[in-house]
Amino acid sequence: MQFGISAKQRGIVIYLKDRNLKMLKENIILESPLKSIVDRLFERDTEGSFSAVMSRAGVGKTAFLVQLALNVMMRDKNVLHVSLNDPVKKVTFRYRELFDNLVTPNTGENINELWQSILFRRFIMTFRKTSFSVPKFKERLTDLTAQEIFTPDLLIIDGLTFDETVREKLTALAELARKNVFPIWFSVTTHRHEEKDAATGMPLSFSWVEDLFDLALTLKPEGAVIKIKPLKGMEKYSETTSVILDASSMLIKAGNDS
Repeated sequence: MQFGISAKQRGIVIYLKDRNLKMLKENIILESPLKSIVDRLFERDTEGSFSAVMSRAGVGKTAFLVQLALNVMMRDKNVLHVSLNDPVKKVTFRYRELFDNLVTPNTGENINELWQSILFRRFIMTFRKTSFSVPKFKERLTDLTAQEIFTPDLLIIDGLTFDETVREKLTALAELARKNVFPIWFSVTTHRHEEKDAATGMPLSFSWVEDLFDLALTLKPEGAVIKIKPLKGMEKYSETTSVILDASSMLIKAGNDS
């Protein structure tokens, strides 16, 4: 006598597994303190938009962007992560480390299945900071999309230097974003004693390109936590004023206003 699973039963097993993974993703999205930020990211009026997370070096900008990307990937959207600071291996490690820390309490033994279900939603591209140019990036992006290898719904650029040449690069990137209909998130490095623009509260190194951005957040260390504070574009999402980056785990968590 032979025992086995029929084709129909196998179909049911696969369906239940896919449904469970879908439910896990939905729970993680709903419970994430980043939900309102990502919700805003894909509103119709933000196609081709610019957003920035800024802080001093080493505070947690890349950790923030990676968790933002993971949230987007959970929504079955594609993320192109461009790093001007780190090699592919290091960026890959950060994704898996933060993913494990983020989802383990929710997934248990399903963690590897969940990881594999979203991994194809991410593509990592690296440049040397000194050699990055928009024409060179555009050429590599065109190679990806024209050959149907990868088409991003979100572009992350981590490590762009905001100096006297950046406005020209940002203008070219804005045109590229509008043409390809994806928003772009940037990391912006500020300095400890940098002066702020009196009218906007933006760091001076950023204030002269602030008009190109729809959304701006800052990471501000306060005691044992790093507070994530909106500077622009989140006026109707007041809950983002109580979001922190845990300094030990680098995970984004709901804060405590008390």
